[in-house]
Amino acid sequence: MAFELPLLPYAMDALAPHISQETLEYHYGKHHQTYVTNLNKLTDGTDLADKSLEEVIAQADGGLFNNAAQVWNHSFYWNCMTPGGGGEPTGELGDKINSAFGSYGEFRSQFAEAATTQFGSGWAWLADDGGGLQIMKTANADLPLKHGVKALLTIDVWEHAYYIDFRNARPKYIETFLDSLVNWDFVAANAS
Repeated sequence: MAFELPLLPYAMDALAPHISQETLEYHYGKHHQTYVTNLNKLTDGTDLADKSLEEVIAQADGGLFNNAAQVWNHSFYWNCMTPGGGGEPTGELGDKINSAFGSYGEFRSQFAEAATTQFGSGWAWLADDGGGLQIMKTANADLPLKHGVKALLTIDVWEHAYYIDFRNARPKYIETFLDSLVNWDFVAANAS
């Protein structure tokens, strides 16, 4: 069974003006699709072709890992955003964040710092290690799953995620993501 590019959970223009349709056409339509295509080429005719994406990631390294992990990372990332999202989470998730970081403001500061200081390409994450919430950052295709940690939220800080809309202003992209795009319902579902 071939791996497939998952449908976006919103229309290609739904995140505008924060993330443009042009960005999604390239980022989702070209970058993410290329990872899926490469993953299928690398697994075709092997015993991995019938495994779940998570099983491939757990067993893979090198180019196979990079493509499999980037398929997973991007699929997760699209769900971390929603039109009209962002702001401060409420309810049980808000309580968990306040408990873990002292306040939403402190979480926001630490998350933005991780995303801003990830050198080169990579990701910043809100994750649960089984003992509580933590902020982590990973380079290139690396992800919490490979470290036995559950991802709750991510932001893609590869340049192709923001360069069309924000040029080299990664901090502005991160601020916009937190203020206007985060899908806290998705994060809360991951945290439960």
